[in-house]
Amino acid sequence: MLYVDIPTKAQIDKLIAARGDALVSFFIPTTPETQHIGQARTTLGNLLKEAEAQLEAAGTAKRTIWPISEQVNDLIDDDDFWNKQANSLAIFVSPDRLRTFRLPNRLGEMVQVGDRYFLKPLLRAVSGQNHAFVLALAENEVRLLEVFADLPPQEVRVPDMPKDAASAAGTASVNSRSYSGRIGGGEGQNTLLRAYCRKIDEALRPVLAGRDEPLILAATDPLLSMFRSVTTHDTLAEDAIKTSPVNMSLSQLAEEARPVLDAEQAKTVAALNERFSALQGEGRALTDVADVAKAATFGAVETLFVDIDGVVPGTVDETTGAVTFDKESTAENLGVIDEIAARVLVAGGKVVAVRQDEVPGKGAVAAILRYAA
Repeated sequence: MLYVDIPTKAQIDKLIAARGDALVSFFIPTTPETQHIGQARTTLGNLLKEAEAQLEAAGTAKRTIWPISEQVNDLIDDDDFWNKQANSLAIFVSPDRLRTFRLPNRLGEMVQVGDRYFLKPLLRAVSGQNHAFVLALAENEVRLLEVFADLPPQEVRVPDMPKDAASAAGTASVNSRSYSGRIGGGEGQNTLLRAYCRKIDEALRPVLAGRDEPLILAATDPLLSMFRSVTTHDTLAEDAIKTSPVNMSLSQLAEEARPVLDAEQAKTVAALNERFSALQGEGRALTDVADVAKAATFGAVETLFVDIDGVVPGTVDETTGAVTFDKESTAENLGVIDEIAARVLVAGGKVVAVRQDEVPGKGAVAAILRYAA
């Protein structure tokens, strides 16, 4: 089981706003397999030594470095903490506080030291689709569960939800071979099952009204196809959990939902790339880092693509958005792309953190603007 806690918008905003003489950001690969978590603890210990060396080289006082080291070493020694992990771990440490976020996506190891936190690797988890509903549909039972990034899945109570196909039809069984009009045999069974699906769809409407999270089906044919043919829910995912949900636990259904969510995310990124291409001729699409930095500073970016693995050393002027590029990262120039992403988020824009080949133009950054530049 993955133990995940994705940061909320409010938590991201606090991390963006944080400033200090010694703020350290760690990113390490982890595993939910407890017997193999030792490597992650060792990696964190090695990255801590690297952070201490960077802080000392920057002239940071030992009284400032010591509480950072103490907090991280306490975390390394916490067996209970390491027994509940996901695929990556983000750690943000100041002399006064340590915050951790367990992430479902896989990140490489990294440590950054500066006067603000380095957040770009975190953005893929934040911008990804991590919340959904799963409709577990079978002839003899139906359940709706909500799947979260940072909480166990929960079954959702749906008023007027049919208990099963037979009760929805008001019969003892939908498999009766006797006829009453069209209701009988294989044709009659299909008629009753479609009516069952329509009643489920109707019961879901008030529960899912106004929600934009994907609705994932867990079912087998013919119910899988039947529900798709009658549903009114535009958020129904194209992919499905194509297995019988009978006897599957909530956690098992949640685990099966993850690949479907990943596929939905891939389709979203592809659609945004198509929109970017369409807007290039209108002056609403940028790929130059300096141009994007200025647009982000003035709140003009609607959607920002960033290369999750790329680092562009330098600084962005707080007022003008002018970029000063550097050859190497230091404590004073954590990264141009990270700063751009922070400004886009503060201005209410959307940040999509992807691999470089998914960024329009295949560069470190690209932006869709709210209006023509």
